[in-house]
Amino acid sequence: MDQLNRLVGKARNSSFYMWVLNMALLRTVPFNKPHRLKVLSITDTAVTIGARRIRANQNHIKGIHACLLATLCEYASGLSLLLHLSPAEYRIILKNIHMTYHYQAKKDVQVTFELKQEDMKKWFVEPLKTEDAVFHEFTVEVYDADRNHICTGLINWQVKAWKNVKSKM
Repeated sequence: MDQLNRLVGKARNSSFYMWVLNMALLRTVPFNKPHRLKVLSITDTAVTIGARRIRANQNHIKGIHACLLATLCEYASGLSLLLHLSPAEYRIILKNIHMTYHYQAKKDVQVTFELKQEDMKKWFVEPLKTEDAVFHEFTVEVYDADRNHICTGLINWQVKAWKNVKSKM
């Protein structure tokens, strides 16, 4: 995970390293490979990810598929969590997704998800000092190339310290 953080640090200021980051993410998350989800920008507080309107991402009426839009919301919020919380210390698991669709996506789409370090401490780090697991729901909005509000995802994540994880063997 340190490699991811180093790569993200380089990608913030370099189009070459942004390309390297995207190639690395496509290999480590093979489910996303046919959809060509692409990290467009990363700052200290925000991640922007885009999806093109290509055949693999279309539904039967040539719009962007609803499941791809849900994946885009999950990916943006999950990557942001990974960049703020160490996977060596915390287990991050998707609990549920609730999607509301507002407009049919007939053009490329993108999502910008913002997460501040102080919010991470307030929502996760501090509560995990006294609780086994913490759940937090994030609102993630997807827009198309014309800035039409395509959908809103409510993405609920569970974060748990590894020392509190019990698994059957």
